[in-house]
Amino acid sequence: MTLLIVDGANVVGSVPDGWWRDRHGAAERLRDALAVAAAEGRGVPGHAGPLETVLVVEGAARGVESVPGVRVMPAAGSGDDLIVELAAEAGARGRPCLVATADRELLRRAAVHGAGRVGPRSVRY
Repeated sequence: MTLLIVDGANVVGSVPDGWWRDRHGAAERLRDALAVAAAEGRGVPGHAGPLETVLVVEGAARGVESVPGVRVMPAAGSGDDLIVELAAEAGARGRPCLVATADRELLRRAAVHGAGRVGPRSVRY
């Protein structure tokens, strides 16, 4: 099963819907939408589901809890560093991995470990 790592801050920030007023709530809304997609076995453009979904959060969103279908991982420091670490672990196991972000530098770092990319809007279900 393909691992989908979602850059929570980048995906939440991709739509100017007032997320900056409640970063924690915005991350919870993203998590909940991802959980519905996981329960339905949805994939992302170019990649059929089901996917194992990991939502990486940082800052004010660190208290967001995991739910069935979405493992939430709070970054102790940089969310980008945690995403690259997860991509490296997947790559070392030969596991397909996608990173949902628009951050070009993060994508470059994750691609070194074999991770593919999907844009943030592809996971804004």
